[in-house]
Amino acid sequence: MKKNLLKNGLATVFQKLIRVFEQLALVPFFISAWGAAYYGEWLTLTIFPTIIGLSDLGIGSAAANTFVLRYGAKDYQGAANVYRSGRRLISASILASVLLGGIVIGLLDHYGVFARTLIARSDAILAVSFLMLAKLLDFFQQLYEAHFRAARHAARSINLLSVYALIKIVGSILALTLGGGIISVAVVTFGTAIVFNAYFGWRATEQLKTDENYISKGYIIKSDMRMVAKKGFGYLLSPIWQSIYFQGTTFVVRITLGPEAVALFNTVRTVCRSINQLFNMVNSTVFPELQYELSTGRLHIARLLFRRSLTLVLGTAIVGMLLLGLFGAQWYAWWTKHSLDPPPLMWHIFIIGIGFNALWWTASMIFRAVNKPYVLVLAGLAGSVISVGLSYFLCLSHGLVGAALGSLALEVIMVAVVLPVSCRYLGQYVWQLPKGIWSDSAVLIKKISKISK
Repeated sequence: MKKNLLKNGLATVFQKLIRVFEQLALVPFFISAWGAAYYGEWLTLTIFPTIIGLSDLGIGSAAANTFVLRYGAKDYQGAANVYRSGRRLISASILASVLLGGIVIGLLDHYGVFARTLIARSDAILAVSFLMLAKLLDFFQQLYEAHFRAARHAARSINLLSVYALIKIVGSILALTLGGGIISVAVVTFGTAIVFNAYFGWRATEQLKTDENYISKGYIIKSDMRMVAKKGFGYLLSPIWQSIYFQGTTFVVRITLGPEAVALFNTVRTVCRSINQLFNMVNSTVFPELQYELSTGRLHIARLLFRRSLTLVLGTAIVGMLLLGLFGAQWYAWWTKHSLDPPPLMWHIFIIGIGFNALWWTASMIFRAVNKPYVLVLAGLAGSVISVGLSYFLCLSHGLVGAALGSLALEVIMVAVVLPVSCRYLGQYVWQLPKGIWSDSAVLIKKISKISK
């Protein structure tokens, strides 16, 4: 397990580096090849495939988690059945998305949307179509990843997906360097998606072929399809409530305090939430092993993994809070060239929110691991609505400080709901966490003292 955690951690770091490279490397090439205005039109067109990507309806996540839980519990026939049922549902969602995408593209063309861009109408339609199809092919990836997690080779899937992203980056750069236009880049993205997803699917099934208990042929079960669709809808609600929270609070600040306040509020929130990327890395590293232990019924090991993850994330959060408290305001002033001046109390409120976020965000992976998303997403929906409402009224009386307090309300609500329920799924009470963390810390200190001697 320790080796797997190390491999997962290194793979996650590599994945993050690829994403940073993508953001830093592609933009100069696009702007140099096409110009800022044309590149802006390209970014606008990519909105449509992104929206179509939501038509997965969370089916991939639900089917993948069910597969791992059944396989770990040695229900091999059940795992094979949910794999077949999940593939059928994903294929149906892809077909429905193609039809829906075709209708949307037709309507946009009918009302002259493509004709009003700097990109030629026919080129825009073809590019959007290729990008949309590439996005739809990726729907199978979560189900393929489940095979790697079940075989305890999660790092392999993370690395393969990182290579996939790297190939798309290099392909786009080559297309731009050779003078390719918008269609060339879109075709490269689509072609890469076809080849990679076929290879990824083959590698996924190979992970479990050597297992004599693996049943390669499953059956399409209607009850499994209903279960996957129901749980999938829960996963679909996650980006919805997050959109309500982030976009809703931004909108509230705009209508109550004006556009300059929006710039100040969003930039401060971005700086304070930058530490959250480290939380995500811990979750991505631990989640595959945590889910495997839960699937096999070894709750004591799952609890240990959760406690140590929480300790690491809380430690990271405390360091981040101290650094932001001591140097954040100065760095922010340099970053914004002293054009924005946030109230000090607003800074402190957002920094406090980091600690609350560390608690509930780490606990949130338990809900995915046990494949029970609804408590988490319903808490998120309720919390986001309450947060946006509070932000509105507090903005009227306390300005940006009120907006920060409204944002903090979500973090507090999520801790109050998510942490106790996640502990219950692990077979413990929430009040047992501090004692367990203290015991783990004492053991670690003893080991360090022995090594030093």
